Amino acid sequence: MEFKEVTKLTAGSKVAIVSPSWAAPAVFPEVYQFGLKRLINLFELEVIEFPSTGKLDASLNEKASDLIAAFQHSEVKAVIATIGGNIQVTYIHKILSTAFVEHPKAFFGYSDNSHFCNYLWLRGIPSYYGASILCQFAMQGDMDAYTVKHLRHALFDRGMIELHPSPEFNDEGMSWSDPENLSRRRKYQINEGWHWDGSGSADGITWGGCLESIDEMLRHGVPIPNLEQFGEVVLFLETSEEIPSSEYVFRVVQALGERGILERIRGILVGRPKAWEFNNQKSDEDKLIYKEEQRETILRAVRQYNKDIPVVQNLDFGHTDPQICFPVGRKAVIDSKERKLFVEF
Repeated sequence: MEFKEVTKLTAGSKVAIVSPSWAAPAVFPEVYQFGLKRLINLFELEVIEFPSTGKLDASLNEKASDLIAAFQHSEVKAVIATIGGNIQVTYIHKILSTAFVEHPKAFFGYSDNSHFCNYLWLRGIPSYYGASILCQFAMQGDMDAYTVKHLRHALFDRGMIELHPSPEFNDEGMSWSDPENLSRRRKYQINEGWHWDGSGSADGITWGGCLESIDEMLRHGVPIPNLEQFGEVVLFLETSEEIPSSEYVFRVVQALGERGILERIRGILVGRPKAWEFNNQKSDEDKLIYKEEQRETILRAVRQYNKDIPVVQNLDFGHTDPQICFPVGRKAVIDSKERKLFVEF
């Protein structure tokens, strides 16, 4: 695979703000504005909002038009999603690709935005899995320093960066309906670090995203890399706030195996699973059990099809904070002997 170079930003660069999935700014405008202020003041970037960004009833055509216009805009250097959702499987893969191929730019978003990251990957355009306006930029209290560090790599830096585990994490949110929460700090817990399996080392091009979105791609026949391309891939995946059961996770990973993908990929990186949500408030003990079950489930499914590749789990990307804004369509190096991980930003 040949991937295009996308422009890195500098102070004063303009970024487009779009809502390719849920238009959360229409429901939580104070949180949205809080996130925009962080983007402007902390990162010294200028914001250009597009018409359907805060339009709750925007059509799919309006969302697609905003994405096209953002990439075609001559002054825009990067495009950032406000949040995820559950709609991109219905339209992203149908968009005419001309604007994106002719005007490649860095895109930032995760969760449902896995679909757009995959769409760009297939056209040789790298992106970044992470950094939503309402989540990471609008983090209550202060933005996490770990998140800011990796966002700066994604926005401004170029080259291979060694990743390290965050010393702490949180996955217990606070209601956006109470504006006073914006000044409060969430509950953080000690991070147990990464979990390694397999003695081999590997390098390849990153592809992946939210497991539930990958499941949608498989179910709906959405174009994804072909088997030859998967032979060069380091797969990354993580689960969402839906907190799927280990049985569901097993079936999706097994589907990747039955498609011939797991036997070809070079390695797997798994993000820390979110184990708490407002409608599923697990205790700290139950969260540990849930995460352990998911780790074991993923390994059991993978090892049915590939006994050798390195599998590293509990990484700081996806539906967790602090968060690595994880590069998609970039080189990753997994050094199992030294237990080190490098990714190209």
